Amino acid sequence: MVLGVAGVGVAAANTVVDTIPVGGSPSGVAVSPFGARAYVVNRGDNSVSVISTFTNTVVDTVTVGDFPVGVAVNPLGSRVYVTNQFDDTVSVISTFTNKVVDTVTVGIGPSGVAASADGSRVYATNSGDDTVSVIDTGTNTEVDTVTVGDAPNMLAVTPDGFHVYASNAFDGTVSVIETAGNTVIDTVTVGAGAFGVAVTPDGSRVYVTSAFDDTVSVIETADNTLLDTITVGDLPQGVVANPDGSRVYVANGIDETVSVVETAGNTVVEAIPVGSDAFGVAASPDGSRVYVTNRSDDTVSVIAVQKCLGSLCIATGSLVGGGSLVGAGSLGRGSLAGGGSLAGTASTGSFTS
Repeated sequence: MVLGVAGVGVAAANTVVDTIPVGGSPSGVAVSPFGARAYVVNRGDNSVSVISTFTNTVVDTVTVGDFPVGVAVNPLGSRVYVTNQFDDTVSVISTFTNKVVDTVTVGIGPSGVAASADGSRVYATNSGDDTVSVIDTGTNTEVDTVTVGDAPNMLAVTPDGFHVYASNAFDGTVSVIETAGNTVIDTVTVGAGAFGVAVTPDGSRVYVTSAFDDTVSVIETADNTLLDTITVGDLPQGVVANPDGSRVYVANGIDETVSVVETAGNTVVEAIPVGSDAFGVAASPDGSRVYVTNRSDDTVSVIAVQKCLGSLCIATGSLVGGGSLVGAGSLGRGSLAGGGSLAGTASTGSFTS
């Protein structure tokens, strides 16, 4: 079908077709399941920018808690969940009104956040006390906590909802949580500075960025073993799989690029230039767009996956937009939340204090 996009002229596949100004120091990004909105958390001014994916403009701004980092949208698209690292809460936003309707107290220094496939649970990593909070979305209360590794950062839920994979930045591992009992059933060693986490749509693979050694670890979920290691750009942070699982996109903060990984061979096939200190990344539900937050220049890069001619792009699937429930977070609080990053710019929960 024909999809409208911003911009004029001819754009090759995998190129930035628009750049959207947002709030201060944007970090996490998530897109609604029906594709009309993208939500960007801005840690620099404690807000969430609501973007229309049809016009690539900010249509609303929502004030949330102190130092927001991660963001996730529930499967119905009715609620957005935002971790606030410095006041130990999760803000619950109604997408109908773009207002905060509830605030959930969780552990110390929450960063990553993800929703289950049925929307009944939301999981948040707490980097300050090495736990994952389990939130009942019916009551917006924390109903359980799971002890994981050192400085848990990001997490993702498998499509069947049976497992949660949480990266632990300071011990270079991924904790595998069984959601039936909220217990850790396995721990997988990955690269140094384990950061972003993405699960493929079929649930067979988990991709984890390792910011300290510039790699992505590939975990086979059948037996929770390390299947492969991929070298990407400098300071890989956010990661997302496209809807058909054929590509994984990795935001590289120092390189200011997005590495495109072909999952069939786990090889990097392209590096797309984006903005300064690329951090969070999300994909539209039809796979036609990838959204990347650039923390140092307060923008979001919009990548067109198809080839565009003039203001039109040819693709299959639904209308432009959509995205991923995988949020993007930080490496922590206190000793983890530094003023500078390895990229030499201000960084959310950077590796140095």
